[in-house]
Amino acid sequence: MHPEIDTPALLVDLDVVRANVTEMAKTAAAAGVRLRPHIKTHKIPELARLQLEAGATGITCAKLGEAEVMADAGIDDILLAFPVWGRPKLRRLAALRERARVRVSLDSPEVAAGLGRLGGPPVDVLVEVDTGQHRLGRPPGRPTADLVAEIAAVPGVEVVGLLTLAGHAYHARTPGELAETARREGADLVETAELCARDGIVLREISVGSTPTARHVAGVAGVTEIRPGTYIFNDTAMMRLGVATEETTAARILTTVVGRPTPERVVCDAGTKCLTSDGYGTPGWIRAAGLPYLHMNFLNEEHGVARLEPEHVGELPVGSRMQLIPSHACSVVNLFDTVYGVEDGEVITELHVAARGAVR
Repeated sequence: MHPEIDTPALLVDLDVVRANVTEMAKTAAAAGVRLRPHIKTHKIPELARLQLEAGATGITCAKLGEAEVMADAGIDDILLAFPVWGRPKLRRLAALRERARVRVSLDSPEVAAGLGRLGGPPVDVLVEVDTGQHRLGRPPGRPTADLVAEIAAVPGVEVVGLLTLAGHAYHARTPGELAETARREGADLVETAELCARDGIVLREISVGSTPTARHVAGVAGVTEIRPGTYIFNDTAMMRLGVATEETTAARILTTVVGRPTPERVVCDAGTKCLTSDGYGTPGWIRAAGLPYLHMNFLNEEHGVARLEPEHVGELPVGSRMQLIPSHACSVVNLFDTVYGVEDGEVITELHVAARGAVR
């Protein structure tokens, strides 16, 4: 299993990536909405270009550092889905606007005021709405409509739409609950935009979506844009929610068995510094591809400790290799400098994770 690669290493199946990218692009096209994938999942310009070539109209970034890397690669339509605050970041944003079309999401007049002082054309902003995750934003309806009015009055910015992330969808327990969360995500924003229109502020963008909700919310009348990210790789969280299968997970950690201290215990050379501890304790939080009888017990920094079901204790001797499907692909990619691109089971390229560590 890729004996030429030292472990632990991050593999990405490019055939699966292409299939995932194509499927989401078709979903958006069929619903008549734009696709603006979030590149925080992969942080790799080559993969962002692949998404654009498949039909995405632009990209979403979490941080200015990511946006700068993507602009360096020639990508010039960027949504910065994070409030920009402070002189250093505003200087960088001003420079970025000279080479790319940049929109910014926010949820406060204070952040809007900073953007408004940049000079040049007004900054297009989307006001973030709290549709249930309880992170940024005010609740939908009148609280957000009032906020939109406050921000619209700030000189130097133009409110072009509403934005949300239904992150609470990750806690859905049934397909029906997931679908209803997605429908509500879209409907809440559309209804809030209608309220804003009655206040005299017409909003042309309704930007929604996470990977779990994107396929459902794309069909809500009035939604204009979906922003899934994880779908390009998928992970065990997406498998648990029923929006991915083992076959559609593209990112795997190649790891080597380095210890078999007891018949049922398997110790490998990939720990939290490769897989993160996200999702710890959730059944199936890390899975070994093709090995349903191996169950990950815990991770230390450099060790993964798993157990074998009794009828398989004679398998996986020291030196065996396996591919682990992570619980959170986005965090995992940020832990590696290099991704090995695989086609038909063979490594064909190495991709630099160019925006790794771009947290500012």
